[in-house]
Amino acid sequence: MLNTKLVSWALGLSGAVMFTTCVVYGLVTPQSLHMHEFLEQLLPAFKWLTWWGFLLGLVESFLYGVYAGLVYVPIYNFLQRRWGNAQS
Repeated sequence: MLNTKLVSWALGLSGAVMFTTCVVYGLVTPQSLHMHEFLEQLLPAFKWLTWWGFLLGLVESFLYGVYAGLVYVPIYNFLQRRWGNAQS
């Protein structure tokens, strides 16, 4: 059985780390290799290279990860209870 709080925090922090990595990557690579258009489409109200945009993107990425954990864990735990001990 998975712990909802633990998995949600892990996914939220992973999302925040991945977002930060994408922003750093965008700062050290040429413009033609940037993915800021993708980030602007994926994250509502995100604007590339503004402090407000970075903080908003960081929070949104964290919350997307938390949301994924809140949806995934109950489904996993339900299926684990239902079919976890079944022999193949």
